[in-house]
Amino acid sequence: MGPWVDHPPNPLKKSECSGSQSDPGGPLCTTITGRLSENHHAELRSVPLQGYVMKDTAPGQKRVKNAETGPSSEESPRSPSPTGKERIIVRFSGDITTKSAPTRKRFLTRMSRNIKNALSTASIENRVSRTHTRIFVDIDSDRIDAALQLVSHIFGVQSASRVEERKWNDADDIVTAGREIFLESVRNKVFAVRAKRVGNRNAIPIDSTYVERELGSELLKSARKVSLKNPEAIAAIEILADQAHFFSHTVQSPGGLPLGCEGRAVALVSGGFDSPVAAWLLNKRGVELDYVFCNLGGRTHQLETLQVMKVMADQWSYGTRPHFHAIEFEEVTRDLQAGVTTRYWQIILKRLMMRAAEVIARERDASAIVTGEAVGQVSSQTLPNLAVISQATSLPILRPLIGYNKDEIIALARKIGTHDLSSKVGEYCALVPSRPATRATQKRIEAEEMALDPKILDRAIAERSIFDLRALDLESLDRPEIQTEKINETDTVIDLRSKNAYENWHYPKALFLEFQDAMKAYPHMDHEKRYVLYCEFGLKSGHLAELMRREGLNASHFVGGLKAITQYAKQTGAEEP
Repeated sequence: MGPWVDHPPNPLKKSECSGSQSDPGGPLCTTITGRLSENHHAELRSVPLQGYVMKDTAPGQKRVKNAETGPSSEESPRSPSPTGKERIIVRFSGDITTKSAPTRKRFLTRMSRNIKNALSTASIENRVSRTHTRIFVDIDSDRIDAALQLVSHIFGVQSASRVEERKWNDADDIVTAGREIFLESVRNKVFAVRAKRVGNRNAIPIDSTYVERELGSELLKSARKVSLKNPEAIAAIEILADQAHFFSHTVQSPGGLPLGCEGRAVALVSGGFDSPVAAWLLNKRGVELDYVFCNLGGRTHQLETLQVMKVMADQWSYGTRPHFHAIEFEEVTRDLQAGVTTRYWQIILKRLMMRAAEVIARERDASAIVTGEAVGQVSSQTLPNLAVISQATSLPILRPLIGYNKDEIIALARKIGTHDLSSKVGEYCALVPSRPATRATQKRIEAEEMALDPKILDRAIAERSIFDLRALDLESLDRPEIQTEKINETDTVIDLRSKNAYENWHYPKALFLEFQDAMKAYPHMDHEKRYVLYCEFGLKSGHLAELMRREGLNASHFVGGLKAITQYAKQTGAEEP
């Protein structure tokens, strides 16, 4: 599910025990013999320290300023992990830790919601709580690995670990627990100990370096040796005000900001390598996206692009519901080819796509348009051409890949999981002139666009198909039980295309019900009837037939879409379009 799984944890503390049993003169020997004697501690206790509450301090404990106030409720989990559950601790990205208190609270509330949504999507029962410094996720032990993978795909998360939780009274309690937990995992291995205080350090009277040294000397009795740089096993501890978390592995996540906390945009997508990566980078910065697809290659192109963007929706969009807006550009491109000088086709095509994206952005209350363009990658992406393309809309255009090399984009596509599907998407644009313009001017392009009929683009946008990507089951489209190649006289036939398309031609006695209206109406349909659905390519009809089946309705879709049903109408003597 991504490259952030099963990485070793980042160092929590540079200092740790080193040396080996066979090296009595090494650093380990020095740190152990360098502990304070009881008399020395007595001398320290007799020295008044201004502003500190005086307490007896056992080895490994620190004197704590204002410790009588007790630990803040924001620095400990709201409650311990329930019996029979395991706990995951979630660490935040640096972008969150630098925010003001109100902003941080808002971001963490959103991130907790996104985590719960991810786990619930996988039917993992969970309890999520949080403090100022950590989020705690409690789940059943048999789902721990799946939960860690899901959490690693939540934006705003820097890393996560499965932890064992223990209460403590003093530093030696932590050392004893660490020995019990880690002794076997480091046996005959090269290891390191890393301890860190987390939260309000004034409420944690523990010296983490003491814990590292003492636990290191205990574990070294079964381990091979210590290595700061290349350990085979890690004994890591996060020390809170009243308990400690012990863990051996950390799952790295992409960081960034929680998805949905930085507003909404729309992304122009084609299914290739660039646009999904650009979308992912904006998701990483907390921007919720809908996707706009201008279809140049019919059913195959739309299905391929849906598959790519469904990966983005299913694996990276937890807490949101991205919609896929598919606009048929066949008539738009015919109008363009008929009226525009060939060398300007690509530039004007991109401007038309920008206008389509702007219409949808305003409908969806989105603040910007995202593209996968990079300077100089193709002829339409020279700096002069990009400037002219940008003038087609008044909305900001965000181009996160603007300075990326192609190999960098492909590497990111591999990491986010879209590479293999994107590599199969064909090149469907036939509007590639042999000598394209590379330095177009606004004046010339506006003159060329005078030959276009704006109503064609408006109609294409109005008649677009909209898919809820997270609810879409693409595999169901090929299920034989929801497909049909014939229509009975008693069947209720429903045409899911636009009104204009329906009025131009429809199967005899077919009812008109636009796809978006059908998605709302099907739960109220008659369970005694048999329904046959059709649309342009069989994608909308297949999706709706699957949903209707789940509702207990007898529904099928005519396989092959409009082309197939018109051929069937001809063969059976019905009207042709």
